[in-house]
Amino acid sequence: MIHHTKNKGDLGVMKAQADLCSKGYLVCIPLSEHSPFDLIAYRSGRFKRIQVKARSIRNGKLSIRFEHSYSDKKGVHSKRVNLTAIDVYCVYCFETDTCYYFKAHVGRGKTTINLRVNTPKNNQGKHIRWAKDYREVP
Repeated sequence: MIHHTKNKGDLGVMKAQADLCSKGYLVCIPLSEHSPFDLIAYRSGRFKRIQVKARSIRNGKLSIRFEHSYSDKKGVHSKRVNLTAIDVYCVYCFETDTCYYFKAHVGRGKTTINLRVNTPKNNQGKHIRWAKDYREVP
């Protein structure tokens, strides 16, 4: 199935909403699309600002960049994500139809992190962030 980039992002946000609801969260949607986060999840008196990314598996992993790109009449620009405005990242994977969560501060000082979905060809197991370990909201 071919999706436009915006449609992929919308699907990721919808899947995250359903997953968060199934985990007992009340999901709130910001009124502005210019918010630094896509959703707010509320449970047990606590709010979490959540940024959602929709990704496909590439080379056995999901790569999450801590930058966003935009274009204007002067060209394409990249800007570092303000990690202090986000509590949690949610990564929706198209192939596994699963949401994975990690604290935003994991991205401090990094441009990208990878969540490994499939075993590497060299069978390495150490120092890997396995996606299956990131199913619960931190």
